[in-house]
Amino acid sequence: MKYVMLFFAGFLLSFNAIAQSDYFTVTGRVIDSDTKKPLQSASVFAQNTTTGTVTDAQGNFSLPLSNGGYDLIITYTGYNPEIKRISYSDTSYKNIFVELKEKNKMMEAVVVSGTNEVKDGWQKYGQFFTDNFIGKTLFSSNCHISNPDDLKFYYSKRKNRLKVLASTPIQITNDALGYKIKYTLDSFIYDYNTEACVFAGYPLFEEIPSTDSNQIKNWHINRMQAYHGSILHFMRSIYNKTLSENDFEIQFEVNDFGQDTAIHLGDYYGALNYSKDDSTQTVDIKPNQPNVVVIYGGEMPEQQYLSLDSDKNPKKYQFSVMSVAKGESITIEQNGYFYDQNDITITSGYWTWQKVGDMLPYDFVPD
Repeated sequence: MKYVMLFFAGFLLSFNAIAQSDYFTVTGRVIDSDTKKPLQSASVFAQNTTTGTVTDAQGNFSLPLSNGGYDLIITYTGYNPEIKRISYSDTSYKNIFVELKEKNKMMEAVVVSGTNEVKDGWQKYGQFFTDNFIGKTLFSSNCHISNPDDLKFYYSKRKNRLKVLASTPIQITNDALGYKIKYTLDSFIYDYNTEACVFAGYPLFEEIPSTDSNQIKNWHINRMQAYHGSILHFMRSIYNKTLSENDFEIQFEVNDFGQDTAIHLGDYYGALNYSKDDSTQTVDIKPNQPNVVVIYGGEMPEQQYLSLDSDKNPKKYQFSVMSVAKGESITIEQNGYFYDQNDITITSGYWTWQKVGDMLPYDFVPD
């Protein structure tokens, strides 16, 4: 089965302790675009982190973030969300002015009335959605959704396609990694004809509090296992030029007379056209070929993954293929955040097996 996934991603109303030299503070104001009045209690958070806040009575906010790059997400009930790309190397993160536009409820009603909403959608598609959204890994099996009634399922017979929307953030508890996640789902689409699954949104992380030392230790062990070989680990390894040291190998996949062939690379960074800008502390890559094979030898794949396709999948390392949009470059920040995220598609391999249940926030710090 082939999955095509877009990864977006975090929120917590408290802050991690970080050294002053390692963070910057985002400030701004949120107002209604029509009335120009401030919006109190609007949520402001950096995607895929454990850091967020809410606006005060004047619509003002202040948000400290560890150095790196982020998508700043601003949401308010009944309004369309706003996304601002920010980086500590760019002073535009100071005094951000955000105008949120109220949703057109009449238009939404027309759109919903013209769709094929499935009655008892969770009973019919809930497990299928969970398998393709949260995943079927060992860690995913320890996740549960606490507000399934907020999910709406729409099936189109003509397109043979399932679409899932959520009126409020999906509340996910990950007991394996010790996180609560509020996932603001833009959309989830599964095409039965191509077996392609695409979902996009903004997961918001919160540490589950615990005083049990054994539980905290187990969470840390599991987080390290989830981190090793992940996209986050891979992007940080590119940034720091530590691919080989971190057990990564990359190859190019090309189609030669109808046959997929792997090209072994002697110089990873030359093949990626690696370029670092010291003034912005960002790295740009533009692979010489669009299909990049990523091999991680630090951990074996899960046994359940191998059992799905034992003849084709490697048994001693994790194998994934990502496709970079033709002619596009990818910019990587030091925390592993990369953009434009729409320009990378995970087309096959182990990364398609790992979904929300194995995700970690950008401010996760490994040993």
